[in-house]
Amino acid sequence: MSTRPEARRAFLRAGSSLTDEEAQRFYATRVADYARLLGIVFGGMYLVGVVVALLFARDRFWAVHTHPAKLAHLAFAGGSLVLSKVVRRPACPRWFVSASDGALPINVALVVAILAHSTPVGYGIHLVPLLLAALVLILRAGLVPSPPWRTALVSALTSVPSVWACTAIAMRDEELMAKLGRDWPTTAVPPWFGIAFGSLIWCAALTIATTYVSRVIYGLQREVQTAQRLGQYVLGELIGEGMGAVYQAQHALLRRPTAVKLLHPDRVGPQSLARFEREVQITARLTHPNTVAIFDYGHTPDGVFYYAMEYLEGVSLQELVERFGPQPQGRVVHILIQAAGALAEAHSLALIHRDIKPANMLFCERGGMPDVVKLVDFGLVKRVGPSNDPELTQADAITGTPQFLAPESIIDPSAVDHRVDIYGLGCVAYFLLTGKPPFEGKSVVEVCGHHLHSAPQKPSERLGAPLDAELEALVLACLEKKPDARPRDAAQLLSTLSSCAARLPWTAEDARTFWAGAGRG
Repeated sequence: MSTRPEARRAFLRAGSSLTDEEAQRFYATRVADYARLLGIVFGGMYLVGVVVALLFARDRFWAVHTHPAKLAHLAFAGGSLVLSKVVRRPACPRWFVSASDGALPINVALVVAILAHSTPVGYGIHLVPLLLAALVLILRAGLVPSPPWRTALVSALTSVPSVWACTAIAMRDEELMAKLGRDWPTTAVPPWFGIAFGSLIWCAALTIATTYVSRVIYGLQREVQTAQRLGQYVLGELIGEGMGAVYQAQHALLRRPTAVKLLHPDRVGPQSLARFEREVQITARLTHPNTVAIFDYGHTPDGVFYYAMEYLEGVSLQELVERFGPQPQGRVVHILIQAAGALAEAHSLALIHRDIKPANMLFCERGGMPDVVKLVDFGLVKRVGPSNDPELTQADAITGTPQFLAPESIIDPSAVDHRVDIYGLGCVAYFLLTGKPPFEGKSVVEVCGHHLHSAPQKPSERLGAPLDAELEALVLACLEKKPDARPRDAAQLLSTLSSCAARLPWTAEDARTFWAGAGRG
């Protein structure tokens, strides 16, 4: 827990307990919103005065609207709106944002107090400073995330000119009444003292109320920040959901773009949580450059399990085909070689993915090289061989995505081996070449029936254009119903793909030309 000096330094640095640049911009945005709202309020007061003068005092219109009070309304409206624009700018210094936050209500109270004191005698004029002070302080407490001690200080300083104005106005009115020969009711204390004491009580209550409101709102903000912080990672935008929720995040110290996947125990059963933890433990062992890298994992105090992985900016193969249609053969071979290499490492560790599909293969740029494939989402990963946890195996019954599901995954999910990934990669290759999955249907049952009993149409026939014979034969071999009829492993698949690559090259320059034409530069 931060000490008071540390908390004060944090506030002076960022206007709140927020510690990073994004949080500082949030604080600046709220101060800008506060300034803009004050501008709207004072601008509205001026416009109301214009309407009233037009309706009831046309002969005195210009005299009324050149009065210092009206000009002050207009000045505050314009100044506050300009300040809101300045504070919102990214280049605005932190000290200026913090100073503007405190100066706005204090200056309003000071000017209103001076104007009220200079206004001729009028019924209830001493109440104006108190009411406007209450307005600006309540708006600030509700809008600006501020530590309670700072809110108390700003409220107290704002109250000083209001109490002074009430006291001075009461004393002035008492003197005027005496000159006119009108006696005020006899009391134990002078009448002005009662008004001064009442205004002091009002401002004290206002300070307590705004401090409490600020404490509640500031506390809620801190709770949200804590809820969004997992270990050293601060969560940002939700970028995907599946077995767990995936957020864009940032390491608090390294400032490295990261994706954090998490699963809350209240939302799933213990079996899913155990499977989720197994996912990260297994995936962390994989080091192939075409497999998403795992940085860290752990549990939060309230039991949320999470892991941090490299953040990938790009498109999935699903999005690639949806946007640009069937892909060139050379590019398909280039993609398959990378994916097969990632699977070869997993299979060498007796691990199978079981959910190979275009949506789980991301296309991005790494180290200046375009068209780099990253295999992600090992949430359904399984160790080949007898399971040491039957409950986890039962929970995995018929796992995967129907359009890319191997026949044996439908018949006996507990007996599958690495060749289900070969079948899934064949489905991906078919999708990339034709723009369609091998089998489609109106229901999951119909699609699964096709996987079990229907022979896929040749990709060249589906596409309506000739394809490389060896590549087409390899894709169809991967889609064989019997696992023994498919390539025996990813290594054999890579050997055939290398032969295809010699005839169907796809270079980095080809990729850059494609993305330049697609408007991505």
